[in-house]
Amino acid sequence: MADALGSRFPPRIEEEAEKEEVRHQTYQHFTHLVAALPSLESGFVDPFHCYNGWYGVLTNIVGTMVAQKYFRARPTDVLIATIPKSGTTWMKALVFYTINRGSHVDSRHALESCNPHECIPFLELQIYTNNRVPDLSELPPPRLFSTHIPFHSLPASVVESDCRVVYLCRNPKDNFISLLHHQNRHRTKANLEPRPLEKAFDNFCKGISFFGPFWDHVLGYWKAHLERPKKILFVKYEELLQDTVGQLKRLAEFLGCPFSEDEEKEGVIDGIVRLCALESLSNLKVNRSGTTDFGHRTVDNSIFFRRGVVGDWLNHLTPEMADRLQKMTEEKFAGSGLML
Repeated sequence: MADALGSRFPPRIEEEAEKEEVRHQTYQHFTHLVAALPSLESGFVDPFHCYNGWYGVLTNIVGTMVAQKYFRARPTDVLIATIPKSGTTWMKALVFYTINRGSHVDSRHALESCNPHECIPFLELQIYTNNRVPDLSELPPPRLFSTHIPFHSLPASVVESDCRVVYLCRNPKDNFISLLHHQNRHRTKANLEPRPLEKAFDNFCKGISFFGPFWDHVLGYWKAHLERPKKILFVKYEELLQDTVGQLKRLAEFLGCPFSEDEEKEGVIDGIVRLCALESLSNLKVNRSGTTDFGHRTVDNSIFFRRGVVGDWLNHLTPEMADRLQKMTEEKFAGSGLML
């Protein structure tokens, strides 16, 4: 009878239902794989698992695996890559405004109504999460994405497509302090005690940190930058803070949209620097009281803003701690030509 009457649902609906089932099974399969990996205390609410040499919570690693399976980069794409708490929010605002200036996109309105993480979403934290596998093929170029995924675990198409990658890193001492404050804000919201500085520091030095080890993450992108400098831009947070105008001009050149002499004379660069400054962004209503969807949870936008200064570690680390991190960094980066 069913064959005589034909399909109960139109072919298009059936096809979409089949795709949805495949997506669900993919997430379920990867979730089981990650859950079987050894786990350890992370400092966040959920435990860490170690995957491919780096640490992350289950949902982030599953998102990485799904991105590896489904994401197809294009040569016109721009990917912002960072290890957490390296200035990601600021870089997203600068890239978004710089690329979209003069286009039909009202960058100022967008940044006033949306957090930078909504303007440039994370592959593994926002796009590929909660059984989602969105169709990104209709997005107009340049498509803007971001990631915390270490270079060696990026979707293969990122390297194969020759898309542009902007990598931002930060001094490990300031990175650690910023990460600890970020962890404790999450812990406070979950009614957990703040994480002790000493315990967090020891784990960080052992390489047990969000998308870490820190040094492996930075070196992976540094070496990729040396091999393909026209496709991978390496930016240090400290240099961006010290000479924002100069670094923004360098960024625009890399992105293929350099500032013209007229734009410089008209104050376009200074305007972008001023509008995207952390102080300006943090005072926007959307970032004081708004939220951003991260798939498995909704996050208060205010959590992405703290001090953003260089040298805050001096207020928290003992001289012995600072010396230990400095020596570790020198040893890890020896012979690479890099120093933070």
